[in-house]
Amino acid sequence: MSNHKNVNALTAGGVLISLGIVFGDIGTSPLYTLNAIFTTILGGKQDINPTNVLGVLSCIIWTLTLQTTIKYVIITLRADNKGEGGIFSLFSLVRKKAKWLVVPAVVGGCALLADGIITPSITVTSAIEGLTNKFEVPVIPIVLSILTILFIIQQFGTNLVGKLFGPVMFVWFAVLGVLGMSFIVKDFTILKAFNPYYAIHLLVTNKLAFLILGGVFLCTTGAEALYSDLGHCGRNNIRISWIFVKLTLILNYLGQGVWILQNSGSYVPGAKMNPFFQIVPDQFQIPMVILATMAAVIASQALISGSFTLIAEAVRLNLWPKIKIVYPSVSKGQLYVPSINWMLWIGCCGIVLLFQKAEKMDAAYGLSITIAMLMTTILVSFYLRSRRFPKYLVAIFFFTYVIIEGTFLISNLTKFLHGGWVTVLIGSLLFTVMWSWFVARKIKNRFVKYVEIEDYYEILTELSGDESVPKYSSQLVYLTSANFKTEIESKIIYSIIQKEPKRADVYWLVHVDVMDEPYTLDYKVEFLIPGKLIRIDFRLGFRIEQRVNLLYRKVVEELVKNGEIDITSQYTSLNKHKIAGDFRFVLLEKHLSKFTKLSFYERQIMDYYFILKKLSLSEERSFGLDSSYVDVEKVPLIFVTPDDIELNRLPV
Repeated sequence: MSNHKNVNALTAGGVLISLGIVFGDIGTSPLYTLNAIFTTILGGKQDINPTNVLGVLSCIIWTLTLQTTIKYVIITLRADNKGEGGIFSLFSLVRKKAKWLVVPAVVGGCALLADGIITPSITVTSAIEGLTNKFEVPVIPIVLSILTILFIIQQFGTNLVGKLFGPVMFVWFAVLGVLGMSFIVKDFTILKAFNPYYAIHLLVTNKLAFLILGGVFLCTTGAEALYSDLGHCGRNNIRISWIFVKLTLILNYLGQGVWILQNSGSYVPGAKMNPFFQIVPDQFQIPMVILATMAAVIASQALISGSFTLIAEAVRLNLWPKIKIVYPSVSKGQLYVPSINWMLWIGCCGIVLLFQKAEKMDAAYGLSITIAMLMTTILVSFYLRSRRFPKYLVAIFFFTYVIIEGTFLISNLTKFLHGGWVTVLIGSLLFTVMWSWFVARKIKNRFVKYVEIEDYYEILTELSGDESVPKYSSQLVYLTSANFKTEIESKIIYSIIQKEPKRADVYWLVHVDVMDEPYTLDYKVEFLIPGKLIRIDFRLGFRIEQRVNLLYRKVVEELVKNGEIDITSQYTSLNKHKIAGDFRFVLLEKHLSKFTKLSFYERQIMDYYFILKKLSLSEERSFGLDSSYVDVEKVPLIFVTPDDIELNRLPV
C-alpha cells in the first residue's frame, strides 16, 4: 500500500517510468498520422501547398493542446480513485450519482478494448514498413511474428522488460525531437503552424475538412492511456513527462511538415515515402526502424496490459463473465488474462491480414477511441459536479468537449465503410457481453427472496445438535449475497433445512462486497448464534483478487488465535487429539427453469447469460475455492410453487 500511496510523488524515476508506460501509443503516432492525412488530401485531388501543410500541422498542435493537455493532463487526471485511473475507476467514483452512467462506462470500456486490437497492428506494421524505403522485405510475416512473440511473453510477466521501457522511450522521444529540429532549421516559416488561424482557416475553407480531421485525430489516440495508467505512474510524473513528450512530438510533426513542403511535387503518401522515415538520414534508416519497432512494441504492450486491467476491473464490477486471471510477478498491477490475451492476438493478426498495409489500417483506427473519449467526457462531467465545481464550469467543459469529440466522431464516421466497421463490430460484440452480464445480474437479483434469519436461530441450533441427522460437515460455509446480517436468501435456508438437512458444528455465512476503492482489504465478523452461526463480511477493492478460500481461512486462523472460536473436531476420536474439524463450502448455482415467466427481451438476455456462464470460470474457481471442499447445488432462478397452478378436480 505504501508504494501505491507514494506513486504520486514526483521523482526522476517516476518520470522515466511514465515515458515507458504511458506514452507509447501517442508517442508512436508520428509514424502514420501525416501519411494518413496527406493520403486523404491527395486522394481528394488537392495539391500539397503551404496553406494545407500549415493548416494540418496547426490542427495537430491544437488537438494535442485541447484534447490531450487540457482535457486529460490537466482536468481528467484530477479524477483519481485512491490513486487509480481508467474508465471503470471513474465509473466507480460516479455510479451512485445516476444508474444510467453504467451505459457510458460499458460503451467506453468496449471501445477501449477494440482500440487494444487495432493499436498493436498499426504501430508494428508502420514501423516495419520503414524497411521498404531501402529493402524489399516480407512485411506481413515479420509483423505477425513480432505480434505473436509479444503475446506469448505476456504469460511470463513484463516486469523485466518493463524496466527497459522508460530508457527506450526517452531515446525515442529525444530522437523524434532532434530529427524534427534538423528540418525545422531549414525553414522556420513552419513555426507559423502554432497560430490557430491556420487550423481554423483549413476547417472553414477546405471541402475535405471533415476527412482531414479523421486523420488529425490519430495524433491524440493515446490520450486515454494517460488516465488509464494513473495508478502505475502518478499524476505529477505524468504531467511533467508530458511536457517533454509534447515538445518532441510537435517538433517531429513540424520537421515532417518541412520535408513535405520541400518535396510537395514528388511526395506520394505510402509505405515507401513515409515522411517520418524520410527525415531520417540514410545511414540511420535501419537503426531508426529498429528503434521504431521497439517503440511500437512498447505501445502495444501498454495497450495489452491496459486491456488486462480493464477486464479484471470489469469482472469485479460484475460487467464481464468471471475468467481466469493470473498474477505472473509480485509487482503491483502485474496481471495476465489468458483468454483476453489470445483474443487480442487473434484480433491483431486478423487486422494485419485483412488490411495488409498501415495506410489502410488508418481507416479502421480512431473511430472506437473517439467513442471512448466521448464516454469519458460524460463521466468526468459528473465527477466534476460531484466535487462541487461550479455548474457553469462543468457545462463549459461538457459542451466544449462534446463539440470537439463529436466533430472528430463525425469525421471518423466517414471511415466506416473503409475499415471503421471492423472496430465498431468488435466493440459491439464486446458490448453485448458486458451489457448482457450486467442486465442478467439485475434480473437474477430481482428474484432473490430474503427471509429474516432470526426466525431460524432455534432450528439451526437444534439441527446442529441433532445426532439423528448424519453430520454433513464440521464447518459448513455458504456464500451469501445478503447485504444485511438480519437477512439470508431463502434458498440457503432451503438447502440447509429442507433439500437435504445438513448438520454441522458451525454454520458460516460469507459475504463479499466489492468496494469502489481499488485496494480495500477489510473484514468484520459477527457471531449471530455464538459458536453456531457466524457471518464474515469481506470488503474488497475492485482490484483485489477474490480468493475467498484463502481469505476465509486467514480469518478463521485469527479467530482461533484470539480464542473467539473453537474449530476442533467434535468427533470423539479426533477431538481428544485436538484435530481441527473439516470444512465444506456449498455453492448454489442458479438455472433457468422452462416454467420461468420472463419477457422476450429478458429471456434472450438470460439465455445469452447462461451461454456465457458455461464459457466462463465455474463459481468455485472464480472465488478461489478448492473444488475438493465444495458442493454445488443447482437451484432454479425462480421457484414455481403449487400456488401458481390452478387445477380443477373432477368428480368421480
